[in-house]
Amino acid sequence: MNKTNAWQPVIGLEIHAQLATKTKIFSPASTKFGSPPNTQACGIDLGLPGVLPVLNQQALKMAIQFGIAIEAEIGKRSVFARKNYFYPDLPKGYQISQYELPIVGQGKITITLADKSTKIIGITRAHLEEDAGKSLHENFINQSGVDLNRAGTPLLEIVSEPDLFSIEETIAYAKKMHSIVQYLRICDGNMQEGSFRMDANISLHKKGDPLGTRAEIKNINSFKFLEKALEYEIQRQSTLLDKGEKVIQETRLFDSEKSETRSMRTKEEANDYRYFPDPDLLPVIVSDEDIKLAAKDLPELPDARRERFQNQYQLTEYDAQVLTNSREIADFFENVCDTVGTEYKICANWVMGDFSGLLNQDNLYIQESPVSAEQLGTIIKRITDKTISGKIAKEIFEELWQNGGQVDEIIDKKGLRQITDSGAIEKMVDEVIAQNPDQVAAYRDGKDKLFGYFVGQIMKASQGKANPAEVNKFLKQKL
Repeated sequence: MNKTNAWQPVIGLEIHAQLATKTKIFSPASTKFGSPPNTQACGIDLGLPGVLPVLNQQALKMAIQFGIAIEAEIGKRSVFARKNYFYPDLPKGYQISQYELPIVGQGKITITLADKSTKIIGITRAHLEEDAGKSLHENFINQSGVDLNRAGTPLLEIVSEPDLFSIEETIAYAKKMHSIVQYLRICDGNMQEGSFRMDANISLHKKGDPLGTRAEIKNINSFKFLEKALEYEIQRQSTLLDKGEKVIQETRLFDSEKSETRSMRTKEEANDYRYFPDPDLLPVIVSDEDIKLAAKDLPELPDARRERFQNQYQLTEYDAQVLTNSREIADFFENVCDTVGTEYKICANWVMGDFSGLLNQDNLYIQESPVSAEQLGTIIKRITDKTISGKIAKEIFEELWQNGGQVDEIIDKKGLRQITDSGAIEKMVDEVIAQNPDQVAAYRDGKDKLFGYFVGQIMKASQGKANPAEVNKFLKQKL
């Protein structure tokens, strides 16, 4: 990448967030994911003659809430247009979208980078539109199938300004937007199911020169793939420019198996779509009262919650950032704290460590966790009241994760209660010291690291049940 240092990437993202409504944006058909193909598409979604679309009021409210959350202008008058193009899974031959007058105008969000610096990223607009269906290729030979269940699903397309100048900034922006729509509960953010998809527009230029020709990479559905796609595209465009060749304005796909982009088609311009106002839909008029009602139902947003976590739970900025990136994790953490009491740092460590680790290992969503916040809170309580040691707590946690049960029942059934009897612990310390005269002599000659050896032998003798503080106290006295 040595030659690419002279080239400055300029990146803009278009994010498609599927709105979490129960029905579609212009029809009463269900938006439930996973139903058999073509069982959730009604006459309106298919564009049959004589049908008329009706705007989903909940989708409109969600768009307004998003606009408020990013400090954007809310369009008091927005218009739905027909975006004309042919595709097999677009039965009407056009997509109902918004063009010149979107529901959400210019806004902004602040991203935080690895060095803790912040940057404001401009939002050009966010508009409502319907999704197309889905073409299926996997199970067909020399054919494609079409599933129209997704046709008509409400989308909020969020368009950034070209304010992103590195891959790091782009990933930070995408993750922040993902967090915002989840906090608002307007989108479940499930990227595997296509609820949150990204198109990246990228060009290269030398600082001080005009912007270069951009390429658009379509339908990226993971942050890892976004990073890989941008890495490849920066390398591809810089190689062309280093040779004195031109970058073609086009739409490209990212091949996740090969980690490369490839050309789909030349890039369309707005006039290629022949936009015109949809004659079946009236302009949408939003009043000040509508905006107030939408704002009234706004939840606490990520930045505000992070600041509260630092103040209320005395957490570091890093811990608060990690715990509030996801609304579900933040909720889980607070529920654990409600069970435990005031041991906030221990709660944070368990949620960010063992709990999140097993979620990732088993590829589970937090809603699928076999261990509840109350159960994890009970484990932590048993550590703080010295019923069990931290090591035993991990064993109980893994037992709960694998087999379920109740914390206190597992402790009693397996005889895991911590040994706190000072006399019994002192006796174990005496026995270990007596059994290891050479190590005692070496420790007293200055090999301080052997202290850990003695602790390990005592914990082994007690099957991990001796109170570590008592063990350390007696060891220091005896040695």
